[in-house]
Amino acid sequence: MPTTPFPFQPMTDPATTSKQPTIFEEQAEILANVSYPGDQFILRLHAPNSAQHAIAGQFVHLRCSEHLPLRRPLSIMQTDRERGTIDLLAKAVGDGTHALRDQPVGTKLPLLGPIGRGFDLSDPDKHYLCIGGGVGIPPMLFAALSLPDPTRVLVLAGSEVPFPFALAPSTFLLPGIGGNTIMAIDSLEQRNIASRLASKAEIYGCFNGFVPQLAANHLLALDPTARAQRVLLACGPLPMLRAVADLGRQLQLPTQLSLEEYMACGIGGCAGCVVETEEHGQRYFRRVCVDGPVFNAAVLPNL
Repeated sequence: MPTTPFPFQPMTDPATTSKQPTIFEEQAEILANVSYPGDQFILRLHAPNSAQHAIAGQFVHLRCSEHLPLRRPLSIMQTDRERGTIDLLAKAVGDGTHALRDQPVGTKLPLLGPIGRGFDLSDPDKHYLCIGGGVGIPPMLFAALSLPDPTRVLVLAGSEVPFPFALAPSTFLLPGIGGNTIMAIDSLEQRNIASRLASKAEIYGCFNGFVPQLAANHLLALDPTARAQRVLLACGPLPMLRAVADLGRQLQLPTQLSLEEYMACGIGGCAGCVVETEEHGQRYFRRVCVDGPVFNAAVLPNL
């Protein structure tokens, strides 16, 4: 990046022009903390303000321990507005997430949320292809559960460790996806939402490869009219996001990417999580926390 910073300016992208949402501070109580293989764990928190206002693609900034002052950003996987709960999926990789994994039920942790701009799911005539990798799967599930018509969404999830969800053979037939790729996320199947899984770890019933290739196989098997109705949503590791962005450009499909970045304040004050964008011929620094985390792939020149 150049030594002279690009200017900051209000976002003009259609997916990010909604009014900046309100951020709440809550003492979130841990109602459940369930561990899964691969150092994964799912938290259920009582955080009624975040549960009431969160939209797919947003995250919370959670303090993991009284001994660690800096919070960690975690994507929201599911909300229950009536019960005031949010579900988070995380993987223990550093001091913060290890401390969070070990927190007992009943612990109250300071939380800021919901934060950021989420996915644009406003077009009722589009079909949404949700592509998630690893701990990037949660916002894909939230997006799928947020759409009113389950027939207009497909979730493709990739992982190199066992999936932290109950799996079941899918009842949906999908173009370009066949053979032994039969397993799906059971909770989505029960809601009539189609899904498929990908892994290089030789997990039974999963596509043997990376999830962007599974998405490409499906899209290329559609007729041109059906393919043109698709919108790509993705969250996951950077190589996966680059592959999805390339796929969207190749097939000329609108693509929204949720970026993962290290954060300090999480609310836009420190500008420590900037990403370079190109909009209307000019380049800018955007803060992933509040200008994102969801961006139109078309404005990200480095992806």
